[in-house]
Amino acid sequence: MNQTQVTEFVLLSFLHGRPFLFALFLAVYLATLLGNSAILSLVSLDPHLHSPMYFFLSHLSCLDLCYSSVTVPKILANALRPQATISYGGCLAQMFFLMWCAGAECALLALMAYDRYAAVCRPLHYAQALGRSSCAAAAAGCWLWGLLDSAVHTLLAARLSFRGAARLQHVFCDVPPLLAATCSNTRPNELALHVSSIFVGLSPFLIVVISYLCILATVLGMPLATSRRKAFSTCSAHLLVVTLYFVTANLNYNRPSSGYPPAANILVSVLFCIVTPMLNPLIYSLRNREVRAALRKVVRVGAAPGSPGNNA
Repeated sequence: MNQTQVTEFVLLSFLHGRPFLFALFLAVYLATLLGNSAILSLVSLDPHLHSPMYFFLSHLSCLDLCYSSVTVPKILANALRPQATISYGGCLAQMFFLMWCAGAECALLALMAYDRYAAVCRPLHYAQALGRSSCAAAAAGCWLWGLLDSAVHTLLAARLSFRGAARLQHVFCDVPPLLAATCSNTRPNELALHVSSIFVGLSPFLIVVISYLCILATVLGMPLATSRRKAFSTCSAHLLVVTLYFVTANLNYNRPSSGYPPAANILVSVLFCIVTPMLNPLIYSLRNREVRAALRKVVRVGAAPGSPGNNA
């Protein structure tokens, strides 16, 4: 069968000879690091952000940092090499951490939707339902949920065989490109993806939908327009993040049987794994009043008359 033990994969690299694309990917990665690090710093330093909502937001920022750091540095390094490659072990490790982040983020976004439901629909029980220990346990459960899902996909992927020089029509390792390149029976892997899409993807999405339907019913029943606007404003950023994440995740993992053209395949994955983590902190900065206030406070402190920069 000419079946050999693969030691590395050759990756499609579209950055060679295109300095503009290399600079664009580098800029996106740096913006992701800056934006999510800023969110983590604000939540840590500002006492007004020491609440369940921003505790979960800090975990979302950690996940987004992991997403980008798992994929983009290797993409940029390969762009500077004569041939874009990744070792077999590195490929499985990259896929493992990528799937871990994906599963954990699905659960975390559902948890954040429940947080908004509890704040808007059950405000009197909010502190009791989402105490510090409960939030910590729930966040740890999200990470564990993603870890278990990733372990299943990685173990199944480790059993795949490849013929000759294995080529992946992709810029990083993920389940779909590995299944497209293997000569093994992929039914167990495809079944795992379908089961995962139901329990790891669809179930959290339904929790989000139900939570926001309850929020909508409660908000529409509020007598004052100012109360309705305030309630909507606390949910708008999360709703945008959820929509962006689940749309791109669905496009990435629930692909048509015929697959996507190579360029569309890469574009979908880049949107899901690289662009979305950059946009999340930007959305929260623009759409969330408390985050904007905390950011302005930090800027004012940094620009205070007594600061070194103003004594020059």
